[in-house]
Amino acid sequence: MKTKKYKYLLFAIAMVATVISCSDEYLDVEPKGVFLSGNYYANQEQAFSGLVSVYDVMRKNSGGFENMVTMFNAGSDDFYAGGGNSSDGAGIQSFSNYSINPIAMPVSFWSDHYQGIYRANILLLKLPETTMEESVKTRYTAETKALRANYYFNLVRMFGNIPLILEPISSSEMYNVTQSAPSAIYEQIEKDLLEAIPSLPASLNLSTEAGRFTKGAAQALLGKVYLYQNKNALAAEQLSQVNGTPGQTSQYGYKLLEDFNDLWVVDNKFNTEAILEVAHTNVGLSGWGNWGSGSDEGNSINTMVGPRSYVKISANAPDLPSGWSFNPVLPELYDLLKNDPRFGATILDLKALKEAGDADYIGGYQDTGYFLNKFTPTKAVEHTGAGDAILNYRQNSYVIRLADTYLMEAEALGGTGSRAQALLDAVRSRVGLPSIPVSMNTIMAERRLELAGEGHRWFDLVRTGQAATKLSSRGFVAGKHDILPIPYKELENTKLVQNPNYN
Repeated sequence: MKTKKYKYLLFAIAMVATVISCSDEYLDVEPKGVFLSGNYYANQEQAFSGLVSVYDVMRKNSGGFENMVTMFNAGSDDFYAGGGNSSDGAGIQSFSNYSINPIAMPVSFWSDHYQGIYRANILLLKLPETTMEESVKTRYTAETKALRANYYFNLVRMFGNIPLILEPISSSEMYNVTQSAPSAIYEQIEKDLLEAIPSLPASLNLSTEAGRFTKGAAQALLGKVYLYQNKNALAAEQLSQVNGTPGQTSQYGYKLLEDFNDLWVVDNKFNTEAILEVAHTNVGLSGWGNWGSGSDEGNSINTMVGPRSYVKISANAPDLPSGWSFNPVLPELYDLLKNDPRFGATILDLKALKEAGDADYIGGYQDTGYFLNKFTPTKAVEHTGAGDAILNYRQNSYVIRLADTYLMEAEALGGTGSRAQALLDAVRSRVGLPSIPVSMNTIMAERRLELAGEGHRWFDLVRTGQAATKLSSRGFVAGKHDILPIPYKELENTKLVQNPNYN
């Protein structure tokens, strides 16, 4: 793996260079979908700049204060919102206790994804006229469709009832846009991915292309999209092509890392388990002036989940920078993981270190003493150059990784049969756990522990109908909180209708 540690840099640097040149025009995303006639991609260089701007929105997963991972961790049964106090981020706090409403709902979860769709629509409109090799044009088109599918998938999972916009529209037209049924959104997502898959590469040159969509990544996403619609046979078909023989190297070169801990080594980027990964870098020298704007490059989860005012007292404690104490781990997850080999990589037990006199920190809001160690940074990875250090962490984040697709395929197979058993066994065997009989319950239990803190748990609970039971003590109401309220700002002077029970 060491030979790969710097291979992401060329594409990441290209992203920084091109995004800086093309992002400013998108910082204000109102009105969404407006066609800018100046955005004419005449040649391959300009088209690549446009493609990078579409990729840029992928950082919504782990960049900025309003990122997908910490937000959806906070709404799950494994984490609280945390932070400094009960008003530290109205959106994340109200989602965590299910008092969320259209005013508190952060606009960016809607607008950032539509910003990505807007950019994709312009690029898809202009690519046919661009002067470049047809093979490159075909690939750019496929990547853009896969990215648009990903953004629509996030939107439909979050909000349910959303507009389907497939071409640039004028500002006047925007106010007459109406929502489409979720089924229509899913149909378009499937269409984009099915059209993209044949034209995407099976592998990448990691020296120059790391982080771009591949055939395997698009198939993994399509399998997930099918699973969310209970199209299990189709999901299993796609995911089996991604997974190959459980525990072995797949046709696309995917393979479970031997050591679970290696998944969280900051510079072990684009490893064999990564299928769809968000690139972060400190090369952008991000600062408070552009943090969360889309042009910043750092991983914000690292800052958000670290302990406040941390002090290392003895050699028994890790050497950590201070953070903001978001996403404190609930005792239930601690108890589930405490005898699991994945515990140390997943949970940092500062409660025990403080009681032993090895370290100290100031407890934040909803402090439990347990922190999300997958993203808690050490001082060794702190940024020391220009920009603000806490905004320039370089740890990438996984959108989809191989253990995830193993468990999704096992679920799509109905949690029964020899292949489902082998898929579950492979995930457990990697961390030294014995085989247990496969079932839907054991698969979901394994997902909870394997993927803890990676932003999947809330979606898993909602799509499997368990949210009302698991989250009732937090205030979750079935038929309301299964989707989020559409931000009030997005409804003003439009024909959009608020989601049920949020009026």
